[in-house]
Amino acid sequence: MAAHAAEPDAVVPPMPERTPNALRRAIAENAPQLLPDFDAHWKRAIGDAYNLAPVPAFLARWWCEYAIARDPQLDAHVIELQHRAAESTDSAEANALLDEVAKIRYSMRNVEPGE
Repeated sequence: MAAHAAEPDAVVPPMPERTPNALRRAIAENAPQLLPDFDAHWKRAIGDAYNLAPVPAFLARWWCEYAIARDPQLDAHVIELQHRAAESTDSAEANALLDEVAKIRYSMRNVEPGE
């Protein structure tokens, strides 16, 4: 995720339909900094494959990435936690900060389309 300043009055766009195409359109419109990584991951993991088994995992990962990135305040919070963890000299503190990031990411999987 790319860092950007949190805008206090920013309107958080609703989540799109839970399809790769709808998610890609939402990313392009509302979090374009994610688009190069999204497209590269799609080409690497899915591409022109006949096996669509990886699609649910791909969609779950990028669903959470977009759910965070579309909210400037939440995005800034996650980035701050990650930076604090990287700079911490106390491994317990760093682990606690990364656990908080993981909990935020995990909770984003439950965000529904339209929310």
